[in-house]
Amino acid sequence: MSSERTDELTPLNIAILTISDTRGPAEDSSGQFLEDSVIEAGHQLISRRILPDDVYLVRAAMSSWIAQPDIHVVIITGGTGFHERDSTPEAVGPLLDKSIEGFGEEFRRQSAAEIGTSTIQSRAFGGLANHTAIFCLPGSTGACRTGWHGILNTQLDSRHGPCNFSELLGRKPSRAIERLHQVVGTRAVR
Repeated sequence: MSSERTDELTPLNIAILTISDTRGPAEDSSGQFLEDSVIEAGHQLISRRILPDDVYLVRAAMSSWIAQPDIHVVIITGGTGFHERDSTPEAVGPLLDKSIEGFGEEFRRQSAAEIGTSTIQSRAFGGLANHTAIFCLPGSTGACRTGWHGILNTQLDSRHGPCNFSELLGRKPSRAIERLHQVVGTRAVR
């Protein structure tokens, strides 16, 4: 992470994933809030999807985004609670190279001022995979506001000091995802 501030924002390419069994585009106020915030902050929205809370669908989408050289950040909303279908940590956790322990800790600290001890039920977390920052927030719009305004807005801003994620994310390997098909092929070999 850089300790140097810059005068101009270095825009990041960001993807947003909403995990929900019940929300469609019209009901996805959390995803819409994040999209609006990303664009307002001067970053580029590369993709936005809604998927059901299914470990393997989430892993497949995340693996694809992590491998893409033009995606620096993925913000996920939903699936971080304790209901039986909440499985974002189980889906995304195995894909991480490193955890960002402080993200979940800081989110819960800030959230406690809004929802009290109910914040202990949040399994919000962050991590890095292939130079892609991944931040997983609860599904409520209020939680997304807390996460964006309290943490992400500054940590994704290259002008923020003493450190931010911007420089680290700029080092993502530029190998193309199409290389997978060259190496693995399109069908299994016996």
